Amino acid sequence: MKIDKSLITGSTTLLVLSLLKDGEKYGYEMISELDRRSENVFSLKEGTLYPLLHSLEKEGLIVSSLKVAESGRERKYYSLTKKGAVRLSEKVGEWQTFSHAVDAVVRGRA
Repeated sequence: MKIDKSLITGSTTLLVLSLLKDGEKYGYEMISELDRRSENVFSLKEGTLYPLLHSLEKEGLIVSSLKVAESGRERKYYSLTKKGAVRLSEKVGEWQTFSHAVDAVVRGRA
């Protein structure tokens, strides 16, 4: 099932920070991991991911570093900062409250 992009747009920060909680990753690795974990429901394009990464880095939520991969190619890796971990925790709480409320309305529960 294809998901309305407006539903995904509000969740991209949560998704990207969640990908980085387990350790540093480079851009394409994040795109692939998001596809895999979401069973291809969430598919970020580079044109969406990289501006978001730059914004998160500017806010101090993530940091980047250049490293040489096993292939010998230099890649920019991103990792979560302490401030980013706090923001992730806040975003998870927001998501849980939001998804619980939506589920209650959709299922007709009080």
